Amino acid sequence: MPDNVSATKYLLVINGKPEGPFSIDELKQRKIKPTDFVRSHTMDDYQEAHEVEELRGLLGFSKQHLAPQYFAGFDQRWMASALDWFMVSLVVIFFGVIALLFTSKKSTQMVIALSVLAVIPIVNLVYHIVMEASAKQGTYGKQILKIKVTDLLGERIGFAQSFGRNLAKILSLLTLFIGYLYNFFNSRQQCLHDVVAGTLVIKDRLI
Repeated sequence: MPDNVSATKYLLVINGKPEGPFSIDELKQRKIKPTDFVRSHTMDDYQEAHEVEELRGLLGFSKQHLAPQYFAGFDQRWMASALDWFMVSLVVIFFGVIALLFTSKKSTQMVIALSVLAVIPIVNLVYHIVMEASAKQGTYGKQILKIKVTDLLGERIGFAQSFGRNLAKILSLLTLFIGYLYNFFNSRQQCLHDVVAGTLVIKDRLI
């Protein structure tokens, strides 16, 4: 096999069913289209061929920017948020309990307990900023619910945009949750902080 041809093989979705795996040459022979779904052993899920960097390079595809069509509903977003708060709280409380084991002084224990309550929202904020800007595009709660955060073109957001999105959640809270209920009144199911930050929460495509 020539050095410039990848040895990676891909499953190809044909008539709704995965077939293969096929080599790059075999995909060429089948006249694979940019919108055909493929998956290699290193990929977590199926993607359109134009989304795979290797295939774009070897098959001459250009990456297409298609507006997302499947948006996460309020129930999915709420459940993901509840899961994240639970997981973050559990971790912070665990370390708080460990700290309590090293002191028997009541005043110190009180400070630790109050600190845990103050730290949970801060850790949760940092956790969301980092995870939503990561390659997973979402917190563990969102990953469990199969949803992720993107920009308006469905692309991964950067750290600055993730920071702005999560900071803008303050606006949703200050407007007595109108910012969250806005999710029910727009076609892309954005909350107020999504509109401010230029983000979407979409469903992962599954086959």
